[in-house]
Parts: sequence; structure tokens; C-alpha cells
Amino acid sequence: MHLQNDLLLRAAKGASIERTPVWLMRQAGRILPEYRKVRESVSGFIELAQTPELAAEVTIQPVDLLGVDAAIIFSDILVIPEAMGLPYEMVEKRGPLFPNTVRSEADLKKLHVSDGSELQYVTDAIRITKNELNGRVPLIGFAGAPWTIFSYMVEGHGSKTFSAAREMLYTQPAFSHQLLQMITDSTINYLKAQIEAGAQLIQIFDSWAGILGPKQYAEFSLPYIAQICDAITSVPKTVFAKGAFFAREEMGRLNCETIGLDWNMGIAESRKLIGSEKTLQGNLDPAALYGTGEQVREATIEMMEQFRGTRHIANLGHGVYPDINPEMVKVFIQTVKDFK
Repeated sequence: MHLQNDLLLRAAKGASIERTPVWLMRQAGRILPEYRKVRESVSGFIELAQTPELAAEVTIQPVDLLGVDAAIIFSDILVIPEAMGLPYEMVEKRGPLFPNTVRSEADLKKLHVSDGSELQYVTDAIRITKNELNGRVPLIGFAGAPWTIFSYMVEGHGSKTFSAAREMLYTQPAFSHQLLQMITDSTINYLKAQIEAGAQLIQIFDSWAGILGPKQYAEFSLPYIAQICDAITSVPKTVFAKGAFFAREEMGRLNCETIGLDWNMGIAESRKLIGSEKTLQGNLDPAALYGTGEQVREATIEMMEQFRGTRHIANLGHGVYPDINPEMVKVFIQTVKDFK
């Protein structure tokens, strides 16, 4: 299928582009009234994500309503533990909850490496989305980084410290590596299934990278992200590691095309550490979108000026917050598109 707008893919590969492409993490979500209407038609987030037709509908909404240069499949990073045999619930206003956790060899024996077949509802949603997009923009697939998935499987819920997960790295390193490898193998199978279904770029989200120290990150996260990057060869790859400012130089050596920056990472410093051979993605502070139209424009132009003349995909430095006015999101997107 011919892509009418392939800016994202060209920017990721460092090819010539007419303008900087722009999309947002969490663009398919609560900022849009149209999303909330679909969400209210089902029991909750998980049913929505597991209903391919509805997941496809909310995936395409930002393309129609916001004018972004890419769609990202509506799903969740925690589908991988579920596929491995560890189901989760999504508790309103609290987030994900795992009724059972993985903290012993007995727990580990209840899990298996997923071949991706348990997640057919995601690949079905990708096929439907790809068909309905009809080549308008590329479709992004994604997965959580193994350390981030590990942290939820061990902790059982979101946390400011993930102290139980971090304790495991110190007290049971061999066990930790065993679980991380199972997650990595499952994730590679899952991403390959997404690509076969039609995903044209994949992003790895290491949401909890920043709660590890440099030594632990170098041992328990980066090698597993590297395995995924090495295993995926048919589409461009983006790695977004929130808070991993200390690992930018090492991330520059990953076998991927794009490194996502959070809003705490200086642009010039990041370019110096990561090098010129990677595309950088980001990194406006999402809170900047709480401003007036003129303030949003100024903040966006300031960011774009710092990336000028380098390989860049415009985005926020994290997901868009649910209470941000969609009109300000449109100002951000249009300002990027108008930037010369």
C-alpha cells in the first residue's frame, strides 16, 4: 500500500523531508471527547483495548481530529504479562493492578514465553486500522521495555519507587535475569506479529527507566532493549526511556533509528551524547500545553529551533495529559507543521 504521508518513516531513517513530522504519545485517549464516548460504550479500558474494531476506531481518531503524521495502535504495555500467564486489572483512578505477582521460582513456573498468538486482538486491531487508514499515515506498533514490564510483574501495581522490583535485582539477580529474558523473548515475538499485521515502525517504552541507577540500568535494562532492537530488522525502531538521562551515550549505540527524549533531557547535550546518526524524538514538556495559544506556539518554536538542522521527529517529552485542551494540542501540531 502506497503511503500518502511517509514523513515519519523518512525522518526516522534520516532521509530528506519537507518538514518535521509530528505525533503525540497517548494521542489516542482521554483528551478527545470522541474517545471518551467510545470508552463509555464498554465496561472499561481493557474491553476497549481487546475489541479490535473499537481499538482501531480510537487509533484513527487523532489522525482525523488532530492532524498528526502517524497513528499509534491503541493498546497497553501490560498485555505482555497477561499473554505470559499473569493477568491484570485496570482500576479506575488507580491504574493497573496484578492480583498475583512474580517473586519466586514457583511463580515463574506458572509463566510461559508468549509466541504472540495470545495477543491476536492487538494484531487484528492493527490489520483493521491499516486497512481503514488506507495509506494516509504510517501506523506505529509498540511494547514496553522488559525492565518496565518486570517492575509491574514483581511489584503488582504502579509505584513511585518500585522498591520490591528493585530489591529483586539486588537479592535475586539470576532470577531477575531469567524473568527479564522471558519477557524479552515474548516481546520480540509480539512485535514481529505486530509488524506482520502491518505496523510500520515500532516504539519501545521504558517508562520506569529513571528509577534505576546507571549500573542497574546497564545490567538489567539496556541489554534486553538491545536484544529487541537486534531482533527487529524490517521496520524502524524508536526507544523511549523516561528518565534515563545517564544512559544517553549508551543508547546512541543501540541498533535503532530513533531515541525519544523526555522533557528533562537537554536537546543540545542529548545530540552530543547520542551522536548525529540517530533521529531524536520529542521533547516539549506536556505541561506547556496548559498555556494560551500564543504561549504554546512560543514554547513549540523554541523547541523546534533547538532541533533545527538535525534529524528530528516532533513529539512531547511524555504522553499528553488527559485534562489538556485538544485545541492547544492542535496549536502544537500546527506550529510544528508551519515551522520553516
